[in-house]
Amino acid sequence: MKKIYFAAPLFNEMELKRNADLVLRDSGFEVYLPQESGLSAKMIKNNADTLEVSRNLFEIDKKAILECDILIIFLDGRVPDEGACVELGMAYAWNKKCYGYKTDDRSLDFTGTDNLFIEGCLEFKVYND
Repeated sequence: MKKIYFAAPLFNEMELKRNADLVLRDSGFEVYLPQESGLSAKMIKNNADTLEVSRNLFEIDKKAILECDILIIFLDGRVPDEGACVELGMAYAWNKKCYGYKTDDRSLDFTGTDNLFIEGCLEFKVYND
């Protein structure tokens, strides 16, 4: 079974719900959604050590990227989420197939596209459905 890593912002209720709604659970793929491994802000609020939480979540997510076959990055927003961009760069460097998904018509760049390095990792194809 192919494994998908879903890279997206996960910092408010709307983003968490949207991510959960978008993942392809019934498509025959195994999907890793980082928010399901824990949210650092909630862990730290519960008196967990900030550095330990950060290191642990980084290692969990890095392992999931290494083990995935495909990374899907959600690009909506005025600018793409910086953490998701790092995840995309890691996946691309590890020769994973990477896909961009964007429903937002705002663009980072004057050309009407996002950053050329982001789009280069996506073979200059971004999907909107």
